[in-house]
Amino acid sequence: MADNLPSEFDVVVIGTGLPESIIAAACARSGQSVLHVDSKNYYGGNWASFSFSGLLSWIKENQQKTDVSDEWDDWRKLILENEEAISLNKKEKTIQHIEDFCFGDQDSAEGVEEAGALPKLPVFGAAGAEGFAQESEEARAAVESTVPESTEPKKATGTEPASAREGSDAEITSEDTSSHSAALGESAGELGQTEAAVPEASAQEPKKITYSQIVREGRRFNIDLVSKLLFSRGLLIDLLIKSNVSRYAEFKNVTQILAFREGKVEQVPCSRADVFNSRQLAMVEKRMLMKFLTFCLDYEQHPEEYQDYENSTFAEFLRTQKLTPSLQHFILHSIAMVSETDCSTLEGLQATKKFLQCLGRYGNTPFLFPLYGQGEIPQCFCRLCAVFGGIYCLRHPVQCLVVDKESGRCKAIVDHFGQRISAKYFIVEDSYLSESVCTNVHYRQISRAVLITDQSVLNTGSEQQVSILTVPPVDLGKPAVCVIELCSSTMTCMKGTYLVHLTCPSTKTAREDLEPVVQKLFNVNTEKDAENEELEKPRVLWAVYFNMRDSSGIDRNSYDRLPSNVYVCSGPDSALGNDCAVKQAETIFQEMFPTEEFCPPAPNPEDIIYDEDEIVPEESGFSNSPETKPEASTEEMSSGGSPAVEKADNEE
Repeated sequence: MADNLPSEFDVVVIGTGLPESIIAAACARSGQSVLHVDSKNYYGGNWASFSFSGLLSWIKENQQKTDVSDEWDDWRKLILENEEAISLNKKEKTIQHIEDFCFGDQDSAEGVEEAGALPKLPVFGAAGAEGFAQESEEARAAVESTVPESTEPKKATGTEPASAREGSDAEITSEDTSSHSAALGESAGELGQTEAAVPEASAQEPKKITYSQIVREGRRFNIDLVSKLLFSRGLLIDLLIKSNVSRYAEFKNVTQILAFREGKVEQVPCSRADVFNSRQLAMVEKRMLMKFLTFCLDYEQHPEEYQDYENSTFAEFLRTQKLTPSLQHFILHSIAMVSETDCSTLEGLQATKKFLQCLGRYGNTPFLFPLYGQGEIPQCFCRLCAVFGGIYCLRHPVQCLVVDKESGRCKAIVDHFGQRISAKYFIVEDSYLSESVCTNVHYRQISRAVLITDQSVLNTGSEQQVSILTVPPVDLGKPAVCVIELCSSTMTCMKGTYLVHLTCPSTKTAREDLEPVVQKLFNVNTEKDAENEELEKPRVLWAVYFNMRDSSGIDRNSYDRLPSNVYVCSGPDSALGNDCAVKQAETIFQEMFPTEEFCPPAPNPEDIIYDEDEIVPEESGFSNSPETKPEASTEEMSSGGSPAVEKADNEE
């Protein structure tokens, strides 16, 4: 396998997180030769999504924290006298304090097998775009031969760069217009008439969900390690549309913004229609809110309104604006989504304006969520890189970076087979750097919890709601907790359940930070204890808590002895959006290739014009040209978003 790898590339990327994947795609798109490796057996790193069984394996692996021994101990012999080696980490250190809890009858799940599980497919050591196409066809054939079409589950994480889905997996229907899914670029009017159909597990599904059912239907879960949303006018959406990567994925609107006030969950009116249709607000409050939100849209034009409060917090500024306490709460925690104590007036106004500018582009809220989870996004960029010739190697640890003593630049890497691979530039995800390089680096932590529940935190007329809720801190100075609740039509959980993500910057362990919020919103009694109770709150069926390292915002000079042609990418940050990752990827790419365009549009397969002698008669339906295979296969695996994307490009 190692013998098949070329010994020289323009760019070597270590780690398959979101910023690394964007950089790899941008480099391959600009004509650079790219090698993209990851020591893990799945794509995405800490941005990944897992099936339920996959997440249980991930939990077990991180709880054990076993040392990974070198597969080849003699790699140091490859380092010459005029070179030095910077060794890389062989074990995961970014996840801590993992605790998982089952609130059902765990014994009932013994011997239960996951329905429709694919046999383990080989992950080839080196696979270009053609390899991906072949691998995805094998996966699709395996699914079709073992699972009925109407109940086809999602593929196992880590077998290919993005899920190979048939058109029936994301069927478009107009049965329910309360929540929508569509390819990026559709107008709000079109979006309101589309809906991702939820695969029916059976004709009659029992109301009470058991742990054994969760295990059996584990492949219907796609559980993100990091919980984020996409602002409809954010940097990531713009990049997806510009680069044409949007055709590899589908998205669903977040349908409701919620607030937690006086012990109750309430829906927040944020658009003009919501405000005037709201029964929570009196007519006077509606006028107050609309007047303030109108001001926020062009606050820069009225500095006299806020210049006396520039040194005050946004919360203090709101108290001077003739707003009722409930309106102040909605604006602070559910629209601006900022800290009550740490956010300045200008920062609060900027956040409110961003929220309002994102309204109405794709739906009634500013946010989109990718079907099958956040982990799809890095894989989409990996697919683009593979289409343009990038080579991918999972389960491929790198022993060290080889640095030339005289120039101080990195010359090569040595992989776990002992092969030296040279390159001009090297991208390394922060977690791969050894402690000796990170001696002066100070990391923050993110507290995360993931729950599987049996009903929504706010019951409405529709079961298919995607919600975001901000729970203010009980004690001043503590961080607010962001809660994202996903329904089954997001393809992240089985029918009859909800997947709930809780996130906040860490002050203690994740369980200490987040369990009080879980107890406020949910019933955490075990299945036996809950039988005799009338459940008003959603019941938690299963939960996991963990702390994740936040390596964002670290100055390059904090790393010790880092060669000038080695660039470090951070893991996920605690922000709701993905702007940090996109900015970082573009900055690094422009430093390496200042004259190249960052992620220009990739051509659609139907736009490619081939020579006459390469054109195959229409009746055959096949092409012998190797250049056409990757693009054709990836378009086939996308859900047909190209026309919508073209329309969006024209509109933009």
